[in-house]
Amino acid sequence: MVSPFFAVVRWLTLLLTLVLASTLAGRAQIVDDSTKAVYGPKTTRVIYEAEVRRDSVGGTPLDTTLTQWPQARFWTHDTTFQQDLGVFGSASRPLLYQPNLQLGARFGRNVFDRNVREASEVPYYDSRSPYSFFRYVQGSAGEQVFELSYTRSLKKNFSIGVDYERIASNQILATSAASAQVEHNNFTIFGRYQNESGRYHLLANYSASRQATREQGGIQPSAAEQARIKKLGGVIDSLFNYGNEQVYLTAANNIDDRDALHLLQTYRLLTKGFTAYHVFDIRRQYNGYTDTALPRDGSGNLLFYDNALRNPTATNDRATYRQIENTFGLLGRTERIEYNVYGRYRNAWLEEKSTPVGRSGTNPRLVAVGNSPNDTLNVKPRYYGQLFLGGTASFNYHTIYAIEVAGEYLPLDNGAVKVVGNGAEYWLRGRIRTGPLSAEALVNSYSPTLTQRVFFGNHYQWNNLSDNTAAAFANTTTQQLTVRLQQRLPLLADHRIELSAAVVNINNLVYYNQAGVPAQLSTSKQLLIAFARHRFRVGNVYFDNQGTYTKGAGDDNPGLRIPAFVTESRVYYQRRVFGHALFAQVGGELYYQSEFRGYGYSPSTQQFYVQDQFKLGGYAVANAFVAADISSASIFIKVAYLNQGLGANGYFTTPYYTGYPRRFQFGVRWRFFS
Repeated sequence: MVSPFFAVVRWLTLLLTLVLASTLAGRAQIVDDSTKAVYGPKTTRVIYEAEVRRDSVGGTPLDTTLTQWPQARFWTHDTTFQQDLGVFGSASRPLLYQPNLQLGARFGRNVFDRNVREASEVPYYDSRSPYSFFRYVQGSAGEQVFELSYTRSLKKNFSIGVDYERIASNQILATSAASAQVEHNNFTIFGRYQNESGRYHLLANYSASRQATREQGGIQPSAAEQARIKKLGGVIDSLFNYGNEQVYLTAANNIDDRDALHLLQTYRLLTKGFTAYHVFDIRRQYNGYTDTALPRDGSGNLLFYDNALRNPTATNDRATYRQIENTFGLLGRTERIEYNVYGRYRNAWLEEKSTPVGRSGTNPRLVAVGNSPNDTLNVKPRYYGQLFLGGTASFNYHTIYAIEVAGEYLPLDNGAVKVVGNGAEYWLRGRIRTGPLSAEALVNSYSPTLTQRVFFGNHYQWNNLSDNTAAAFANTTTQQLTVRLQQRLPLLADHRIELSAAVVNINNLVYYNQAGVPAQLSTSKQLLIAFARHRFRVGNVYFDNQGTYTKGAGDDNPGLRIPAFVTESRVYYQRRVFGHALFAQVGGELYYQSEFRGYGYSPSTQQFYVQDQFKLGGYAVANAFVAADISSASIFIKVAYLNQGLGANGYFTTPYYTGYPRRFQFGVRWRFFS
């Protein structure tokens, strides 16, 4: 499952972590003659790759605000609204529409991406001194976040650091069995270097993550409950017994194991307006699904799964995706103009394994799909070699006027030349801004994911290939036009508004249909999306309200389901107390989404699919919190789902998966400058 190369790297990384972390206990805080700390949040800068790729290394100050600290969606690396399986860290998908800018070969198994930090988004630090922090969040229902990070400068222009992160949660359904449901561990080592002249910069990181998830398949309703659900088309109160509910799966597990090695180096050739760069990225993602006790009723009929295609006793499906990318480019930035042009070559491999056809038992030897003696399908491990060309060009005139054009094109795919209009993949975006108003046009064309092209497992099987690599599905194309307004209201300096409206046309959408298999819409779909956010302050009381309205992706849309309304409101009071020694916030937040027929979830394929049988009722979740900042430490205490029992005793995030009941949460975040 783990290659020898990555196994060695993991052990060396762990050893280096222990060496670096051992210095924490032995170092005193550096102070001046007045016993005041020399180093702190104001002297520590965070540097991201995106900034270096704009020919800048100034960095940004540490975020020490309390505003997002108590909000659960900011505890993971994807902060968008998500549809999940009701417990923290479980499989999820974006709740609202997002355009796709990823071209070419893509694995297509993304339900655990929210918990994984993208290699290009790893933070680097210019701390001038050893800097470390930890954060710990714990909920009374078993949800947990723990992160420990340490970095130090070994020389003036060289720093290195390590980060460990754990995301975990317990079952809230059928808790009489084993309670642990999600455990995600991620380990990252990172470093940055620049030469004395500042012309050469290097950023590098290696990360290893592993997520183990106990899959439950959702609540198994009784025959009477099934009849009521069918009659009412949605939620019934008798399903909110949480730990006393019965679930379909008792021995099913999903494993998501990833390694990534990422390196960026830049060299200023002439002036600040002419810099060459190279990005090297290698990654591996392994997905394994096992179920050693396929559920059956008293008559021996299979439950939950529609069939068992290869092994009637147990399921053991595996897939491994490997990718190596090299990017070479030129970039530059002046007071008015900024540009970035690049070429990238991707090598990708995908291999699937499963139980041989006709075998039974819980531990038969696995074979590559297509190599079983009784396997009539012959799909070999696939290889992809793809060339991408892209770039960005922008012109800025102070804060008055700006224009930007960006895009990417895949001209060479496995040796075949791609021409626009004949299956080519591309995206092109143009933006124009004048004062507070801006407009954006986006067009793209992209192929199905590798999982949408072919999948062979014990419960699902499809082959959407016209040959061994090319997809039989046509490319999905979209056209999107968006207008935005960002403005402080006149005469009301503490009022800020953000408004946007978008029209999206989608053609040849590839999705997972009611049978849980990929399908393609033959008709085009149009979405209308409106977004509004209003932030203002009255004295020490702050208000932050936002909402998104989506039309065209309701229950009658055969391939795309999005709730019409998704809103979030926050109000909090903040001020310094105890002689400015403590900065405190007390407030509440309210999340609401309207009813819609949310996607079902298939754990064996790790895909969300369209379903028409279960309507998720509209629901609101209210939380109350107290947060405080004391020197370099921040804490919060929170009551989540405060309104449980007011109208309903629960809510569903996915058909047959309930969200959390009322619970307490607390968190602490502490920074050390030594």
